[in-house]
Amino acid sequence: MADGSRSVRGGGGSPGSSPVLGGRCRGWAPSAVPPGHGFRRVTLTKPTFCHYCTDFIWGLAGYQCEVCNFMSHEKCLKNVKIPCSCIAPSLVRVPVAHCFGPPGHYKRKFCTVCRKSLESPAFRCEVCELHVHTDCILFACSDCRQCHQDGHQDQDTYHHHWREGNLPSGARCEVCKKTCGSSEVLSGMRCEWCGILAHAACYIIVTPECTFGRLRNMILPPSCVQLFSRNFSKLHCFRISENLQAESEEEDDVDGSTQVSAKDVQISTDSSKQTLKIFDGNDAVKRNQFRLISIPRIAKNEEVVEAALRAYYINDDQQEYELQTFTQQALLSDDVINRNDAAEDSNSGSVFRESVPEAWIIRAKPKDEEVIRIYPAWLKVAMAYVSLRVNKESTTQSVIKEVLPLLGRQTECLQNFKLVEVLMGSKQVQRMVLDSQELILNRLKDIRKTSIRQMNQTRFYVVENSKSIVRVNLFIGGLPPQLSPEEYTNILKDELAIKTNVVSVSHVYQAQGAVVLEISCFSEAERIYMLVKDTTVNDKPLNAVVIPEVMASKIPQNCWPLLVFVNPKSGGLKGRDLLHSFRKLLNPHQVFELTNGGPLPGFHTFSKVPSFRVLVCGGDGTVGWVLGALEEIRHKLVCSEPSVAILPLGTGNDLGRVLRWGAGYSGEDPYSVLISVDEADDVLMDRWTILLDAEEPADGAENGVAEPEPPKIVQMNNYCGLGIDAELSLDFHHAREEEPGKFNSRFHNKGVYVKVGLQKISHTRNLHKDIKLQVDQREVELPSIEGLIFINIPSWGSGADLWGSDSDDRFEKPRIDDGLLEVVGVTGVVHMGQVQGGFRSGIRIAQGSYFRVTLLKPIPVQVDGEPWIQAPGQIIISAAGPKVHMLKKSKQKQKKTGSLKEMRVDSMAVSEGGR
Repeated sequence: MADGSRSVRGGGGSPGSSPVLGGRCRGWAPSAVPPGHGFRRVTLTKPTFCHYCTDFIWGLAGYQCEVCNFMSHEKCLKNVKIPCSCIAPSLVRVPVAHCFGPPGHYKRKFCTVCRKSLESPAFRCEVCELHVHTDCILFACSDCRQCHQDGHQDQDTYHHHWREGNLPSGARCEVCKKTCGSSEVLSGMRCEWCGILAHAACYIIVTPECTFGRLRNMILPPSCVQLFSRNFSKLHCFRISENLQAESEEEDDVDGSTQVSAKDVQISTDSSKQTLKIFDGNDAVKRNQFRLISIPRIAKNEEVVEAALRAYYINDDQQEYELQTFTQQALLSDDVINRNDAAEDSNSGSVFRESVPEAWIIRAKPKDEEVIRIYPAWLKVAMAYVSLRVNKESTTQSVIKEVLPLLGRQTECLQNFKLVEVLMGSKQVQRMVLDSQELILNRLKDIRKTSIRQMNQTRFYVVENSKSIVRVNLFIGGLPPQLSPEEYTNILKDELAIKTNVVSVSHVYQAQGAVVLEISCFSEAERIYMLVKDTTVNDKPLNAVVIPEVMASKIPQNCWPLLVFVNPKSGGLKGRDLLHSFRKLLNPHQVFELTNGGPLPGFHTFSKVPSFRVLVCGGDGTVGWVLGALEEIRHKLVCSEPSVAILPLGTGNDLGRVLRWGAGYSGEDPYSVLISVDEADDVLMDRWTILLDAEEPADGAENGVAEPEPPKIVQMNNYCGLGIDAELSLDFHHAREEEPGKFNSRFHNKGVYVKVGLQKISHTRNLHKDIKLQVDQREVELPSIEGLIFINIPSWGSGADLWGSDSDDRFEKPRIDDGLLEVVGVTGVVHMGQVQGGFRSGIRIAQGSYFRVTLLKPIPVQVDGEPWIQAPGQIIISAAGPKVHMLKKSKQKQKKTGSLKEMRVDSMAVSEGGR
């Protein structure tokens, strides 16, 4: 594009004005706040679309913002309400840092900062729908969703949290019902809590209060969650796995010395233009983080300074800044920061001389006075901020003295307040209390010397002095089970050197070998968290999880929050995408990754919630894991019998089939899945306890079993198999352990099952001669079989009906809540294949509620897909306590699938954008 001669400059807001506190979470008041763009008429050299109306720009001319690349028709200029990236930080209502994962490739997405497409690896926030280029991440606003109370500007009423763009092309506006999405430009608005969509011109008339939309009964309200997280990263707060955290930390290499990608500036081959390397302060020099600008060789100093400021998304008056030279030798010096002062004293004459320097640094010209904004740290006030003129004599104390009357607090004592400097970085919001005698102008000078960009992201808050209550909850797992609280405390003293004056054990889970620590010191909490990662007890590594506190008394009566467990290793790694989607659709504090501490941290977090439901995303083994944990700690839950839904991600998914959740997840809309859970029917299901008691084996026992196994207890939900069925599962298990990377799809997994089955097709073993069966205290004679299977649900081996549908007067019709198990035999691999093909059923043997199996030799056994070799001895199967409440997908819901997709087209965007 070639610049023309016309320029239209949008206002950046008068520093002397104090706008009324906006009603939107980001703080935008589009009808009152000028958007701050700097539009210039440009000649179009390729097809271009308007970012306001999304229509094609016909002709050869359009208007483009020189800072954020917002493109517009001339007719649309007067209607633009979306603020420029340069003033967006000043419009944030409550600063909340983003939670960035590792860089990835996101198709048909646009950067929120520069508005260009994400053609190269980019970052996305794990909590909200923010996407940014690697070199734009430093300029992103700290405007993530506020998902919990942290003691800073807490609130009980929530407003829409608007995010611009990256909507599906079929999205429709909530106001005018017309299409508001675009695949060509960053356009349209979405509330990241309730999901409503609107045009940029329409969202300003939407009622500001957010009711959380259709999922309001399932979302854990942010006002009900408390988490003190000053020293913890967002990844720690939301329990995102350590391997993801380690990858995300590599971004420091990404946004290091290569801060500018080819999308911004190409090294000019035009002899009339010059490419310059620009630093914005001492911090950028130290990190070697620069931006490149390309300008004409005949440009004036003022034009070069303006271009340098635009590169850093700063729309201030260029006359307040200057460029100073920086030599390559200085950049390579270890003492580079100390050399900056010497560089400042140099003559800042013409940018272009006979010898062009390697780099330039932006410096703010000194001021004798200036206007600053002071924000109240409490939200229930008529003003968003007040503007104050400060001079060389102005101190922190004098500023507080002048501000309090403007905020209606003139009768209160100055000593009850403090001035806090807040740096609103995209990845971390940092707070620092200023000394009462610190000179404000000197502080502003120091910030600008460090980074002009950071000055643009810095605010000052007047805060009431109050005795801060610090309470950090850390879940510590991996400890030896069945110990007393005193013994656990002694272990933690020995291994972690905990300070008992600030650390106490608040909860003990003896059966699981876990405790919850309550810590009243941020630095001690951080030290323990980091130390746990490298600590083992009895050769078992410990794990630590930051736990939020749910204030159950604040949860609305009609709210049944959904506790979500996701196994990211299930279903060909689809669990990872589901984690991302559910964190966005719900409160991320109600979504737990099972590879990070198991189910116990989630159940502990919800232990005081009066009513909640559970969604388990994983295979049958994962469901059994969660149900087993629930059974063990239900006596510690206020809601002792939560209903459990399933999103099947495994290979067999037999329980998911029985409860109508399908044969396996294949990319359905996550929003529709949540609606299905909300409308599901509550049913009961039997669970069974299996006691495995091995006896002393005879000499020369087979399969290398030399010692008796200690008695153990396992839980069963679906089925228990002995013989050929378990042997095939064991061979599959061994194959997966040898090459786990290949087992990333259900199709491949089933292929391996077929392969190991064909290898056993001629295998014969007389199982009926190696075991004895008692059902309800009576002996049962076994036919000639190779496999004996106890089934609790009418689905086995990926959907096969092993019992069959034929009526039989000897047995009752099976149900999942009848308190009975069905016993079925199979004659071999061929018979199993015929059952799975629907040509035959198994051999019905018995039906009962108490079983004793005597093993005369070592035999393969599997329970819900987990196989092992069981030594000779006794196996006793009996009912396991109360029945468990499960959620069965409603038949009526299945008919509504089509209409739901129309109701929530925008949720498609949540599940899009895979790497």
